[in-house]
Amino acid sequence: MPRNSFFLIALLSLLPTAHAAGETAAASSGLTSSTFLQAFLGLALIIALLGATAWFARKLSIGQHFGQAGMRVIGGIALGPRERLVLVEVGEQWLVIGIVPGQIRTLHTLPKGTLAPPPGAGPDAGFGQWLKQIVERRGNAS
Repeated sequence: MPRNSFFLIALLSLLPTAHAAGETAAASSGLTSSTFLQAFLGLALIIALLGATAWFARKLSIGQHFGQAGMRVIGGIALGPRERLVLVEVGEQWLVIGIVPGQIRTLHTLPKGTLAPPPGAGPDAGFGQWLKQIVERRGNAS
């Protein structure tokens, strides 16, 4: 038993020394919890300012009208991984434009018009058709 108490006394005598050495090291380096808190709050403030600036820029839509005087993209379709056809409205004309890597060409010019939606298109077309089929199946089953 005296052997165990010797180790216990030795450990207890080292604790205050280790604690004091830790305080001395922290005090000499200048890194305290308040320093970390201050750095964290500064970083949070910078991130908040960046977010607010981005939000205001989006709301004010700075530069939105740059280069778009009288032009509007009506639609487009991908023909391949890098090829597209685009329908652009310019004034009172529609332009069918082919876009490939390194080239943009006008393929056709049309008078301005309106596009009718394709049959069965719309936000609820797929669900509507599915529901109609289910109702017809149940009507035929009874």
